[in-house]
Amino acid sequence: MRRSKLLAAVRGGGFARMCSLGHYIPAFVSMAADARYDCIWLDLEHRAMTTREVQALLLACHHFDIDCMVRVPTREKAQLYRYHEDGATGLMVPHVSTAAEARDLVRSTKFPPVGERGFDNAGLDSDYNQHDIDDYAEWAHAETFLAVQIETPEAVENVEEIAAVEGVDMLFVGPGDLGYRYRHDEIGDADGSRLEAAFERVGGAAAANGVAWACPASGTGAVQRWRAQGCQCIANAGDFASIRDGLAAGARELDLIGG
Repeated sequence: MRRSKLLAAVRGGGFARMCSLGHYIPAFVSMAADARYDCIWLDLEHRAMTTREVQALLLACHHFDIDCMVRVPTREKAQLYRYHEDGATGLMVPHVSTAAEARDLVRSTKFPPVGERGFDNAGLDSDYNQHDIDDYAEWAHAETFLAVQIETPEAVENVEEIAAVEGVDMLFVGPGDLGYRYRHDEIGDADGSRLEAAFERVGGAAAANGVAWACPASGTGAVQRWRAQGCQCIANAGDFASIRDGLAAGARELDLIGG
């Protein structure tokens, strides 16, 4: 059964490289693996794909030996662990604001005694080959992960308790949602200092509880800043920006010849 590149990087004291994919582009998987990314963040919260399309992308990730973290559109128990059975290395759940929510997610995605995930042991994750059930559970706990998104003020206030929940493997800061909420609550955050403090608090909670923390970043300065603060997984590229920026660059070249 496949081993996680993201978890290997984090456990080795380094950082994991992540890129995002929101559309059904199978070739992107090969390109991301060639570019030495450890993990693809497959966004199903804001993008729509069929079950068969998701399964095909997960199969491609196994073929090209790159992790896939699915940002899920549901919290329904069986559907969550189906993503693992179909080959997802990690699951990322949006808007997790309390330890109680985190515990519910652990129950849905981890095998006993940590959680209550149901056994199948015949999907892509087990190479379509039933293994010893204890070996399979041990592998799943070691080589798959649960990431919870910290993207509300309530989540930041509860982040120490969330990070302490057994079975939570990663805190993933969502600066877009979190920053927007800070700017538009009764206190405001015109200079971004509250958002910056939230990053520091998340990093501290992660370090204190031995879990990784992650965030998206664009530009060398942001990547270096979050890495210096102990971020162990940085998402800095994706299909949306690459296609948009590539088309814009091509159009500028054509503008030079007029017409």
